[in-house]
Amino acid sequence: MKRVLITGKNSYVGNSFADWVKDDSDINVEKISLRNGSWRKKDLSEFDVVLHVAGIAHQKETKENKDLYYQINRDLTIELANKAKAEGVSHFVFLSSMSVYGIDTGVIDENTPLKPNTNYGKSKLEAEKAISTLESSSFNIAILRPPMIYGKGCKGNYIRLSKLARKSFIFPNIPNKRSMIYIDNLSMLIKEILIAEFYGLILLQNKEYVSTSEMVKLIAKEADKKIIMTKVFNPFVNVLISKSKIVKKIFGDLIYTDNLVKQKEFNKIGLIDFKKSIRLTEE
Repeated sequence: MKRVLITGKNSYVGNSFADWVKDDSDINVEKISLRNGSWRKKDLSEFDVVLHVAGIAHQKETKENKDLYYQINRDLTIELANKAKAEGVSHFVFLSSMSVYGIDTGVIDENTPLKPNTNYGKSKLEAEKAISTLESSSFNIAILRPPMIYGKGCKGNYIRLSKLARKSFIFPNIPNKRSMIYIDNLSMLIKEILIAEFYGLILLQNKEYVSTSEMVKLIAKEADKKIIMTKVFNPFVNVLISKSKIVKKIFGDLIYTDNLVKQKEFNKIGLIDFKKSIRLTEE
């Protein structure tokens, strides 16, 4: 049995994973908060894995909170990883982000440079680089860079799209492609990573790319809302994609290439398909 310490008692990913494996005989989890200094007294030697998902995200970045991103996402991660290594933990799994690439549209492959343009992305990348230096034969580090995460109770862009789908009666039919991951799929893959002790850089996503228009259509369907999908606005939207960051995030392409997402080691057959994931999220 894997003994797993999850950091972040209020973490969406951490709580979702803990709920996913609550009846699993292969994994025993304990959650701990890093909000105060009491965690520094915690004996980590009793754990096989530290799943570090605590962090700051989904907040509007300002000059006032800039330092907070680095204190929490970078400095706290480094301190925790050092403590885990010193106390004999053999596996450290860090939840980073697609944001480390710093692009809103395009195709991310093995040649895409790491140029984050937000404090969130920069702090995550700096944490990645720092903890990677700690890796040894007895201390394996897995760095996960998921794309947009969605699911029941999630925060962020999905909630905005869901509200939009429920209010709109017409929506642009743009055949874009986005890399995303449903929360239960992420939990499944994290379990595989922990059980098999995978390490190194791991990029995760659903089995299929997601079209924003298709997502809105499915959300509306689950809400019994009739919505007209039209291509009439496409020329106007395509112009705005190059000018508006918001429109770019909604309708632009942003994907990991399949050859970059090396999930051959994982049992992808069991992943939940896109249509079912929306139904489970909206039910």
